Amino acid sequence: MSQRFVRLAEKNRARVRIVIDGQMVAALAGDTLMVALLSHTRHLRESEFGDGQRAGFCLMGACQDCWVWTASGERLRACTTVVEEGMHIITKQPEATWPNLA
Repeated sequence: MSQRFVRLAEKNRARVRIVIDGQMVAALAGDTLMVALLSHTRHLRESEFGDGQRAGFCLMGACQDCWVWTASGERLRACTTVVEEGMHIITKQPEATWPNLA
């Protein structure tokens, strides 16, 4: 088993296609990004503070454990963001860029 979540019910909802780290996957309408990601992978992201994979902690938007990013660099909480058709999600934090103020 390569995924952390296994769907047991509500399998007949409309399919929504999203891209996760360059790979097209199917989610179901109404799923959060966390459900979509963990239905296809074992973790949401790698910890930026050292070794370790993260799969969410509070599951209700109060902590900072489930951040993922859009292809444009927008940060999203996977546990509270509902999937939308055509989303492009990145699970590795993009390199920080700073404006040149000189």
